[in-house]
Amino acid sequence: MTCLPRGGRSRPRTRVRRGWRRAVQMAAGPGWLAGKSRLQAAGSRFLALGPRFLAIGSAFLALGLVPLDPPQAARSETILRVGVLDGSPPCSELRGPGRWEGKAVRLWQFVAARERLAYTLEPYPNAKALLEASRRGALDLGVGCLTITPERVGTYRFSLPFQESGVALLMGTNRLASLRAVLDGLLDARLLGLLAGYLLAIGALSAVVWRTEGGYPPGSAMEAGSATGPAGPWPKRDWWRRYSLVFQVLATGPGTNTIVATTRGQGLVVLSYLLRIVFGSLIVSTITLDVLRQAPMSDALPDSLDDLAGRRVAARPGSVSEKLLRSPPLQGRVTVVPLPKLSDAPALLLNQRVDAVLADEQQLRYVREQVPLRQRSRLQLVLDGQRPESQAFVYSPQLPKATSEGIDRAISEAKRNGQVP
Repeated sequence: MTCLPRGGRSRPRTRVRRGWRRAVQMAAGPGWLAGKSRLQAAGSRFLALGPRFLAIGSAFLALGLVPLDPPQAARSETILRVGVLDGSPPCSELRGPGRWEGKAVRLWQFVAARERLAYTLEPYPNAKALLEASRRGALDLGVGCLTITPERVGTYRFSLPFQESGVALLMGTNRLASLRAVLDGLLDARLLGLLAGYLLAIGALSAVVWRTEGGYPPGSAMEAGSATGPAGPWPKRDWWRRYSLVFQVLATGPGTNTIVATTRGQGLVVLSYLLRIVFGSLIVSTITLDVLRQAPMSDALPDSLDDLAGRRVAARPGSVSEKLLRSPPLQGRVTVVPLPKLSDAPALLLNQRVDAVLADEQQLRYVREQVPLRQRSRLQLVLDGQRPESQAFVYSPQLPKATSEGIDRAISEAKRNGQVP
């Protein structure tokens, strides 16, 4: 492409541009060429360093977008499904929407914070449901004071134990229980029959002695106290008092030498002695073997778990306590009452709906301490520390080994630091 100047003479445009460039260079002088050379050298060095700056900038950009170890972030994106045993204070209990309390819950919160584990909590009503959910894989972890029994070891996967506890009995107290048992024994028909037979036998024997002697024995206390003189017949006006004295001496024993003087009378005294031995043995055996053993069982404190036979005992469904009550030798001999929550135990005992509550010793002590002082005095803990066993969390079989090992290390650290009561 060309353009026509005013003089009508045509010149190529490239020549015009070159002319202007020469004019500028001549006006600038010799320094123009030197400045151009320096500028070209600087540009070459910048282009040579460009890839290095680009690599360094990329590295800083990567460090800014991906933090190496954020203190509050979880180590993985997996959210653990954690089931918690409800209604088992002081281990684990749901006090409100999303508000869990208990030492097992606090231990899990420490473990999760140390291992930076994300999790969700879900309540479970009893230990059996929690254990089965973890075994099926419906849960990743079960939190609570779960007892490690020999039967459970081969079925479930437990964590490192964090405490040991046994079972105990919580029962109501009755200060008049012993007195009532004795009174019931004294009013037993067989005992009353024995007493009546003994009194009738002694009464008949006293009449025979009275008739046999026929007067005061020589030198006896009856003769000395009589106002009628020696060796006379018994006054008819004092016959009841005299007969009562003979009856009392033959029934109790001491003083028999003061009422008889003849050989026949002494033989009757020996017979009364035999009657006392025979009837006394029968009365004692009736009281000890028949009456007291048949007294109401709810008023007597057991000496062992085997003494719970014939009682109404409350226990949490699926717990170790229920397993003990449904196993020999108590199987079929105990009325097992379901206990939804351990906090319901005092009301059941005070209202006499059950005779005893069998549960974890630490949990029973805690529940008893929560009731008012007046009601607490009517509750007592017996047979404490029976069959102690370890307690722990439960893992799902699908829980990664690295996660379970980290949880066990955190539990061990909590025990070492005294964070497990």
